[in-house]
Amino acid sequence: MPAKKTTAPRPAAKPAGCWLVKSEPESYAWADLVRDGRTAWTGVRNYAARLHLNAMRPGDQVLFYESVTTKAVLGVAEVTRSAFPDPTADEPGWVAVELKAGPALRRPVTLAQIKAEPALAGIALLRQSRLSVMPLGANEFARILALP
Repeated sequence: MPAKKTTAPRPAAKPAGCWLVKSEPESYAWADLVRDGRTAWTGVRNYAARLHLNAMRPGDQVLFYESVTTKAVLGVAEVTRSAFPDPTADEPGWVAVELKAGPALRRPVTLAQIKAEPALAGIALLRQSRLSVMPLGANEFARILALP
């Protein structure tokens, strides 16, 4: 009797990751990304943020947050190229990703709105405010987009 042929279950497709990137509008604003269409997200020199950049994959969704003066999420971008050596780095190991502009939010979601939402109390934007690249859970990502 021939052996039963078994097939391994196909791995479920990994859902797209969700992220938030912060930028000072004087350095690179949401309007700059919209104008450029896409950009290499370079210049990150924080070890935790570097780990997050290395984890980003094409298709991942990214909230674009302008810090300092604006203090709000202004739009959604998409990762189009995973981590590659940062051409602006003076030493090896630093990486960049490529982001493509997506839709702008109808209205900016302010830091005050995010802080007022109990479901978002644990996000890195509020716990590690100096971090420029941070992961978000899918529910947190959706909740930020749903804020009025």
